[in-house]
Amino acid sequence: MTRLNVVLLLAVLASAIYLVHTQYESRRLFTELDRAVAEARRLETEHQRLQVEKRAQATPLRVEKIARAQLNMRTATPAITQYVSDPQGVATATAAATAAASQPAGVQP
Repeated sequence: MTRLNVVLLLAVLASAIYLVHTQYESRRLFTELDRAVAEARRLETEHQRLQVEKRAQATPLRVEKIARAQLNMRTATPAITQYVSDPQGVATATAAATAAASQPAGVQP
């Protein structure tokens, strides 16, 4: 009878130790999850802040101001625009368009 009591006592002690270990592990994992959720929330907030900052930096007025100040760019006007023509390029493009139009559908030249 005492042997059975000792075996049952050891089983109860092992069960209690396992229960304490499981509770400890559960609390540790919950704390880790809570930290991860807080970090995700912080990163999402930072991402939104950076998106707003990115939109503010890319406004057309700011881009034009930087282009004028740092790159010495100016607005294109007809007085400073130079037009370049290529007579052969126009003739070649016209000939290619005419040849493509005369081909039956699905046939490659």
